[in-house]
Amino acid sequence: MKTTQDNVSNIDKATIENVISLLTQKYPNADKERIEKAIFQTAGLWFENDGTSKEFEEFCLENFIADSVKLDEMFNNLLFYFESMNGNLNALNLDLKDKMHLDKGELTNLDMLFGAYDPSAHLADDLFISKIAFIVKLNFPFYSLEEKTEIGKNWTRKQWAFARIGDMFTSRVPADIIQNVSNALTTADNYISNYNIFAGNLVDDQMKTYFPADMKLISHWNLRDEIKSQYSKADGLQHQVMLYNVMKHIIYQTIPEEVINKNDFQWNPIANKLFNKGKEVKFSSEPFTRYQMLQNNYKAQLEIDKFNPAYPTAIARTFELSLEIPEKQVEELFVKLVSSPVAKQVGELIAKRLGRSLQPYDIWYDGFKSRSSINQDELSEKTRKLYPNTTAFENDLPNILKKLGFTPEKANFIASKVQVDAARGAGHAWGAEMKTQKSRLRTRIPAGGMDYKGYNIAVHEFGHNTEQTITLHDVDYYSLKGVPNTGFTETWAFIFQARDLDLLGIKTNAPNAEELKTLDAFWSMYEIMGVSLVDMKVWNWMYENPNATPEELGKQVATIAKEVWNKYFAPVFGMKDEPILGIYSHMIDYPLYLPAYPIGHIVEFQIEHYVKGKNIANEMVRMLSQGRLIPDTWMNGAVGNPISVQPILDATSEAVKKLQK
Repeated sequence: MKTTQDNVSNIDKATIENVISLLTQKYPNADKERIEKAIFQTAGLWFENDGTSKEFEEFCLENFIADSVKLDEMFNNLLFYFESMNGNLNALNLDLKDKMHLDKGELTNLDMLFGAYDPSAHLADDLFISKIAFIVKLNFPFYSLEEKTEIGKNWTRKQWAFARIGDMFTSRVPADIIQNVSNALTTADNYISNYNIFAGNLVDDQMKTYFPADMKLISHWNLRDEIKSQYSKADGLQHQVMLYNVMKHIIYQTIPEEVINKNDFQWNPIANKLFNKGKEVKFSSEPFTRYQMLQNNYKAQLEIDKFNPAYPTAIARTFELSLEIPEKQVEELFVKLVSSPVAKQVGELIAKRLGRSLQPYDIWYDGFKSRSSINQDELSEKTRKLYPNTTAFENDLPNILKKLGFTPEKANFIASKVQVDAARGAGHAWGAEMKTQKSRLRTRIPAGGMDYKGYNIAVHEFGHNTEQTITLHDVDYYSLKGVPNTGFTETWAFIFQARDLDLLGIKTNAPNAEELKTLDAFWSMYEIMGVSLVDMKVWNWMYENPNATPEELGKQVATIAKEVWNKYFAPVFGMKDEPILGIYSHMIDYPLYLPAYPIGHIVEFQIEHYVKGKNIANEMVRMLSQGRLIPDTWMNGAVGNPISVQPILDATSEAVKKLQK
């Protein structure tokens, strides 16, 4: 299907009303509301190439199913067909991105082209051309988020499963546009996956280095995690200052191109000077490539907009369709927490614990965690011995699950459905789409074995894989597989990650452990909500300024980051105009993914509170077996309450009071 302005419905209102009347007469006992919704929605996707108005009428009369037994039969067939299609396309996609995602040597242009190719790009087109999509739309209408919220309260499991079938065809985006989206995402993902800084080449004014010669840190995750690791070291402040300056140059795009994924020069990030064997040399700054990647993703989404009249922006599709929480509600949740007076109290407590004034990078203060008092070099020594390669980590997955409370049978089953691979980038989890496949856990394991930071990330990703496996195998209908949104899979990744030391058999027995855990949860939410507000504001700005250049966009990102900082963080940190909230890599390579993280943290806190004293494995299976309901419905079923930041605010306030005594 070509992307032209002719791709609009050719079915007029009179035809729609006539078809509704004919179907109502043909099936007098059928649900008239279902008939009306089905005909209106099917007509909205029927274009001139699909047939005349008369052919539309004949199609509807022939293919609408009123009999509940026959509808159930169609539903069961659709579940089989979609699982087969999704699963096999997913397997092909994994193969095509194999070299791009995994550490298998140098990437060629051919590897990139195959990695960018989306084998499912034409699927929707084909399903409409074959009329399969129209049959689905005609019999399983789409319900808006507002409708799911109101009438979904009384739905049965099967009605929810029917509704999720109805979600499959809400728009008709041409294949070439879907492929353009895939190209933009793949290019940005590759850019980020190869954005490494050789920390051993960072120097100060005396040409002194602070990091191991072979240390390579991907932006932003490894840079952030290295800052976190320095809180337990006597000279950690110097390391943190240096890495923060690296981050600022990335945000401002004043970073020398010569130091991105290269180790040929020494770089002083504080003075922003480049050296070759001790002699200063000239350099070229990165030419706003970072923001070109962001803009490419925006422009790819812009092309989709015209084919989504109900959700005409990537912002609307993110919040109304993907997260299924309205943008205004998400923003209100975040603002309520970041503007809370308790943030200043926690900040004062951190400054007291550090013995100095807060610095911008203290948004990643790691001193509340039980591991903060443990030297990470010692932790890395332990993890390297345990996990010298991906096979060792994969073999230990059943033991990890047993330690979390899973029965041997369940642990072995889940572990058998996960494959561990050596990642080219920071790592990620890639779920299976059919029951005969495995989920993939991608993590970095250097030649000397898995260091602690890599282990911590791997445990996080295994949380994703466990969720992916349970929601594929333990949910009663395939159309309900998964969780309400990406924030909920992050929840389980966080829950696993928080237990990484327990899984290593390390007990800290820290005093006030419960209060410290609460403060750590609050501070993590405070940071990531600020980052997410920046991401949301940047996307709104891009829609208001569609013709901006990458340089203009880059400068605006820094401006928005400072504005959010000044409003919600400067009162706590005591300094203005810091750009640090603009460093997150997912802002660049995953359009509007960031709001899912704080939603995940909020849900995590509510779940952690609920499962105290219970078997977490049993509760995980129970909660996840609900499948992909809308967020508040899922939360009510899981813990008896909707999503709210009030529990973390109340708990943080109590924790501060206790620690101040």
